[in-house]
Amino acid sequence: MKEIFAVVRMNKMNETKRALADAGISSITACDVLGRGKGLVDLQVLRGAEKGYEEAIEQLGQGGRLVPKRALVMVVPDGLKDKAVRILISVNQTGKSGDGSIFVCPCTDAVRVRTGESGDSALDEV
Repeated sequence: MKEIFAVVRMNKMNETKRALADAGISSITACDVLGRGKGLVDLQVLRGAEKGYEEAIEQLGQGGRLVPKRALVMVVPDGLKDKAVRILISVNQTGKSGDGSIFVCPCTDAVRVRTGESGDSALDEV
């Protein structure tokens, strides 16, 4: 089984949840996060500069600000890993900086608290 940790744009969250659920992956945990990747430009400042706001234009050189994102965590059976990653990419890929990241890690066990089931049987069934 694999743990998939994905960081995506806030405005892609509903579409991402829907696509994963349609594929049989309905169990996810999500939380609001702040972060940045390789890019050094704050997107809000960039939008303000594009509109001609002088304060935003002055701040563009400062860079390095954190951008609001949504973090998703899910644990899937090994057989669903590639499908989950493909869905995350297809829904969230815009080709622009800030599309997010996906990290896939091994997961040695899972236990459903309510029933005590463990291993793959504690995960979503497809």
